[in-house]
Amino acid sequence: MTAQLIKGQKCNLTKDNPLLTRIIVGMGWHNTSSAVEVDFSVFLLTPAQTVSKDGDLIFYGNPSTPDQSVAILHSDKIANAGLTDNTQIAVGLSQIPADYERIAFALTIYEAEKRQQNFSLLEDVYLRIINAADGTELLRYRLGKAFSVETAIVAGEIYRYQNEWKFSAVGSGYAGGLTALCHSYGIQVNDILPSVQPASRVVQPPQSPLVLPELRSRPKPAGNLPPSSPILLKQRGERINLDKGNGSLGEILINLNWVQTKSSGWFGSKGVDLDLGCLFELKNGLKGTVQALGESFGSLNRPPYISLDGDDRTGSIATGENLRINGHYLSEISRIVIFAFIYEGITNWSQADALVTIRQQGGPEIEVRLDEHNNNKGMCAIAMIRNQNDETFSVERLVEYFAGHEELDHRYNWNLRWEAGSK
Repeated sequence: MTAQLIKGQKCNLTKDNPLLTRIIVGMGWHNTSSAVEVDFSVFLLTPAQTVSKDGDLIFYGNPSTPDQSVAILHSDKIANAGLTDNTQIAVGLSQIPADYERIAFALTIYEAEKRQQNFSLLEDVYLRIINAADGTELLRYRLGKAFSVETAIVAGEIYRYQNEWKFSAVGSGYAGGLTALCHSYGIQVNDILPSVQPASRVVQPPQSPLVLPELRSRPKPAGNLPPSSPILLKQRGERINLDKGNGSLGEILINLNWVQTKSSGWFGSKGVDLDLGCLFELKNGLKGTVQALGESFGSLNRPPYISLDGDDRTGSIATGENLRINGHYLSEISRIVIFAFIYEGITNWSQADALVTIRQQGGPEIEVRLDEHNNNKGMCAIAMIRNQNDETFSVERLVEYFAGHEELDHRYNWNLRWEAGSK
């Protein structure tokens, strides 16, 4: 029986099937527009979660590893249960060199910025894993319709754990296409525009640094925002209520953006990794966190009704990082603390010049600038969002700095248990 996974779930591939040595990773989708061209790419990652050489990126210009342990299938696609995937990757689990810990499978939209396209134009996006030996479908992960501005998606990863192979349903979106993905995995990409059609795409030979087309997307607001100037919360404790508009708050987008200092070279410094997240408390007493650390990406249509789009590990993506709150579940949510923390990179906030923007369809933008700095502490509580009599949310500026999650937790009385984690 096929295992049906949701975002954030993990599945052991080889524990109950030790003879599983070769799999097919298939992905499929339906276009709502015939003009959307989707590419598939694979990243072979070291324990540092980066690639080690250009051959570790499998895509249209480099369709397989030299040893064929990972290879794109073309005319030899495998049909299973009457379904032929749009694209398939063959993976020889027993052939993957020990240097690699994780393999990420991604989709990107070709020329997304030029054509003003994103993954909202695709339906029924899924990833499935098939046993290549007998054609049995082992698992399927349906990604749903959670992507509105993204032009790249890391759908899932297979990874080693105690001599076994597991699968993780990631579902993380990026707004910068293939370029953003490459940056996140430690590849410095030249910013050039493609001048040829997809069938004639040109890449540099292996001895040269990897050159990929620039596919970066323009930032897109959540909804039709008015042209009025943003409302800036300047002082700690300053507060404003969201506009309920047509009787519902709808989706609330919280965006974090910051200054990225570019590095030189292909495998240069990744720059600052500034992460956006939140503490949440629901009316039923459920408490927790939504953040990339620990892959706690949340859910928009199930508790906690808050989701993190993805993890911008470089700051190079024009749209930064986004948290989304489903305002239709206002009555279920008690309070939220929005925070950011420096996961790695620069050691002071003054260099980051970070800005948080809260956008709501039909209402004005609200800005909180991190212009008060404590460079000795790596975490900043940015804003408190509170339920106001189930009628709206209030947004209060905090901009208060802490040594870490536990100290922030104690300050706002969340009373969670914390342990060290990593991405």
